[in-house]
Amino acid sequence: MITGVAAGVPYALLPAQSANAPLVAAWHLVDVPRTEQAFAAAVPLDGLDAWRVYFGLPMTGARLPEGGLEELGRRIFADPVGEYRTIAGGAADEFPAALAAVRAEHGIADGPIAVMGGSMGGMAAQLVLAGTENVRAAVLINPVVSLRRTVTALAALHGAQWSAPADPFLDHADFLLRAGELAGTPIRYITGGDDMRNAIVTPVEEVVAAVHSADHRVVPGMGHAVVEPHATETDRLAVEWFRQHL
Repeated sequence: MITGVAAGVPYALLPAQSANAPLVAAWHLVDVPRTEQAFAAAVPLDGLDAWRVYFGLPMTGARLPEGGLEELGRRIFADPVGEYRTIAGGAADEFPAALAAVRAEHGIADGPIAVMGGSMGGMAAQLVLAGTENVRAAVLINPVVSLRRTVTALAALHGAQWSAPADPFLDHADFLLRAGELAGTPIRYITGGDDMRNAIVTPVEEVVAAVHSADHRVVPGMGHAVVEPHATETDRLAVEWFRQHL
């Protein structure tokens, strides 16, 4: 594993076997695995001949705010829409420059890419997918597909009070509304059999029904975090999909 910083973005790189292999860009969860190195170790796309670049999300890992995970959690519960905009939206905004820097540093040729992400990193991957013309395939693991639905469900789960603000990012980050922008790209959604139904699973089922190029697989016994013994099966399902579509 090669680590570095590209245009200000921390990354972990797993090299391809072939110089002209495709590239997969990935973003980790805020739950475990919550750093680029940890996501690369948990879901390495083992055996896939591709450049695999795992980018660190803003406000996580080396870029955690002062106060660490406790402070990040406080901020998310205080202003979930604002923090999702900063983390997922920020990851999508900084991606073009970071990808270009990684390609230049490691001599990776330009060409089509694939994207992968988990949870909030899955939202970042969807934002990149919707805004980039050359994405050939995607794998989304326990992804947030509708920020409004997820935040509302999490507020109810934790007994919190939350009123949806008049914030355009709520629609920008709602792929139940933007499903038409995903159509045509082969997308595999992977959810845990024990993940939060209202916050994650039901919105995924609805977007899969709306995107005819989508596929949905469930990993029995997996919750929201992607850890062993379920990480190996998640990795297998991701590799299977990318081998079909890259």
